[in-house]
Amino acid sequence: MPLHVAMVMDPIGSIKIAKDTSFAMLLEAQSRGHSLHYVVPGGLGVAGGRAVARCVPLVVAEDPDSWYRLGAAQTRPLAEMDVVLMRPDPPVDAAYLHDTHILGLAQAEGVLVVNDPRGLRDLNEKLATLLFPQCCPPTLVSRDFAALRTFVAEQGHCVLKPLDGMGGRSIFQVRAGDPNLNVILETLTEGGRHLALAQRFLPEIREGDKRILLVDGEPVPYCLARIPQGDEFRGNLAAGGRGEGRPLSDRDRWIAAQVGPELRKRGMLFVGLDVIGDYLTEINVTSPTCARELDKQFGLNIAGQLFDAIEARCAQRS
Repeated sequence: MPLHVAMVMDPIGSIKIAKDTSFAMLLEAQSRGHSLHYVVPGGLGVAGGRAVARCVPLVVAEDPDSWYRLGAAQTRPLAEMDVVLMRPDPPVDAAYLHDTHILGLAQAEGVLVVNDPRGLRDLNEKLATLLFPQCCPPTLVSRDFAALRTFVAEQGHCVLKPLDGMGGRSIFQVRAGDPNLNVILETLTEGGRHLALAQRFLPEIREGDKRILLVDGEPVPYCLARIPQGDEFRGNLAAGGRGEGRPLSDRDRWIAAQVGPELRKRGMLFVGLDVIGDYLTEINVTSPTCARELDKQFGLNIAGQLFDAIEARCAQRS
């Protein structure tokens, strides 16, 4: 059954289609005969108590010079859509949270929102890992300088990061006795006003920060290890890391089995787990990436797996 699929994403004219997972989803939906609707950035709103969107018909093509064509913009009730894919990159700021509330209204009218708006609000990508402490390295979340300094002293070698970053931004590596520790803590917490996360440094980062994709709670059988280059300790592709596809290890599958059922229960159909060595470090729910790289290396169709799950849920609702 053809579906009306709306995409909320960063500006489509600025994406890199060879790596963009949202674009892979659009291509897959179009190949299945679904109608695509691009929500103009900032286009979500409420009118007459109903969720609405300023959106345009969209056609996509696997063409690096001309990958999209837009129709005429129109404000429409989101209830006219069958599916809304919510895919803007972080930060999860006030504007993002307001959009999830609007999508919650659409959800109440029967629209399938991927990922679930409540889950997007509840699952901070750093803090969500702590729902699964058996999977995580030693971790402290605090605003308190003394507590954070004590944790670094106890662990000896740590990573410090904010709770709202992405792409490796504002991540610091520190050792006990580092003379810069106080200023790092002041910067991350803005003088004690914001929480920071401290985590034991995992030397296995040299072998890569693994991105494991979950589709409706089940892991894709391969991960993308993002390997730091040169003197850089961050593996993020945005920080210059090199991506290398690998089969999941037994430990990777164990972590996915710990996390997947809970995320599925919360309506999180497409999720990216970050795993270093044997430990879960982040759960990405807003706009997980790496699908195109894995598709290319292993002949997969991860967006196809996602749309199998989406179509099954839409059929159940019908």
